[in-house]
Amino acid sequence: MTDLSAFPITSKWPPKDSGVLQLYSTPTPNGVKVSIMLEETGLAYEPHFINIGADETWGEEYLSLNPNGKIPAILDPNGPDGKPLALFESGAILIYLAEKTGKLLPADPAKRYETIQWVMFQMGGIGPMFGQLGFFHKFAGKDFEDKRPRDRYAKESARLIRVLETRLEGRDWIMGEEYTIADISMLGWVRNLIGFYGAGELIAYDELKNVPKWLERGLSRPAVQRGLEIPKRPA
Repeated sequence: MTDLSAFPITSKWPPKDSGVLQLYSTPTPNGVKVSIMLEETGLAYEPHFINIGADETWGEEYLSLNPNGKIPAILDPNGPDGKPLALFESGAILIYLAEKTGKLLPADPAKRYETIQWVMFQMGGIGPMFGQLGFFHKFAGKDFEDKRPRDRYAKESARLIRVLETRLEGRDWIMGEEYTIADISMLGWVRNLIGFYGAGELIAYDELKNVPKWLERGLSRPAVQRGLEIPKRPA
């Protein structure tokens, strides 16, 4: 069994089985990307719930794994060359897990880079913009008298989701017939935008036809349903 004691994070969240991948996360749109990916691939792993509301990502143990203080992060005892690998940033983790398992990322070089391109679209656009819209519409920002920040993010979010709408024309998945990490990267964000954030009306979601069907297909996958609830929130 691999000794992971050299990683300070294991002192706060000790592994039950140090021979399997350790996931440090919360079931947010960013966090569930990795739990869904792990469920889809069937890779053995152990989830650890990180309480972001209690600022656990800013403790020295978590920062030793991710100096950016964000979830998710992983610690794979069976990394490249058989050595443990610590990794943060959900997009990087998706690519790593796809290459490790040989799943959900096309082998064809051109299609591989096209898939990664859409993951980067999510990382640089969908995630940050939808997250800001959520803040200004649902959380503390909703009380700001000046609605220009909210409207700015609503306008950009509406634009971005229509980029996705156009891409999905005539396609079941972002890459066509093949479900990939590009889809996994976005499912949680679109679900949250119209569900938890309640921002569907702001972006005229009801005008779309391709994105809602894609979202329904994605959410019907058993691995997605499981991944959306991992790690379990404490009762």
